[in-house]
Amino acid sequence: MAELKHPIREAERYLRNARQILSEKAGKDGDYYTDSKYVKMAGNTAWNGVLVALDAVFGIRDKLKKRQRPEFKDYLAAIAVVDKKMTRPLLCAYESLHKSLGYDGNTRYKIVQDSLDQAKMILDWANKRYRNQIDRICKQIPN
Repeated sequence: MAELKHPIREAERYLRNARQILSEKAGKDGDYYTDSKYVKMAGNTAWNGVLVALDAVFGIRDKLKKRQRPEFKDYLAAIAVVDKKMTRPLLCAYESLHKSLGYDGNTRYKIVQDSLDQAKMILDWANKRYRNQIDRICKQIPN
């Protein structure tokens, strides 16, 4: 039998891996990382961690047809229904982690760190939501 993994812990592992990529491979010179290749890798890794956490809360991938990919707008719509205040942090994380770091490889240290902090904030929010869902399910189970 396969071991079940806690999806939020898995998402946090992605974020740790992103930080590890930056610290071990990206190199830092003053206010900038020296290798945009590893900044891109770290940005994509952190963004994937955010998606893993959001999938745990919303089950977006479970609702898709076979071979269909989730789109960002699906995540944005799902989070807007539950907590409209979280749409702005999600948009910022998308713009910074996925686009600025993941595609453009922005090497500015402060931007990279702010982006990772944004991801951590979303993971904390998702963890709280996920725990609440588990608690509700457990309360429905008769003793």
